[in-house]
Amino acid sequence: MSMIKALALAAGLATMGHVATATAQSVTGEVVKIEAERGRITLKHGPIANLEMDGMTMVFRVADPAMLQQVREGDRVRFDAERVNGAITITRMQRAR
Repeated sequence: MSMIKALALAAGLATMGHVATATAQSVTGEVVKIEAERGRITLKHGPIANLEMDGMTMVFRVADPAMLQQVREGDRVRFDAERVNGAITITRMQRAR
């Protein structure tokens, strides 16, 4: 076993022989403002682990502007955010139930 895998296993970061990587994880938030013409949305959100970001209110770009047609200000949402070309971008979003 490689040293990296051994350390990952010891830290609980590996499963089934694969070392975990930082990938998007769904986050809960609330829609504060929608700027459809600019492809942006403001969300009040909890921590975003894969981006090492605390909970806050901030403006995000959206990967697909059609996402903005599915939500309204005040809606609770679940979303994934990643760095895309250097910008923090919502890559998936849906209303929370």
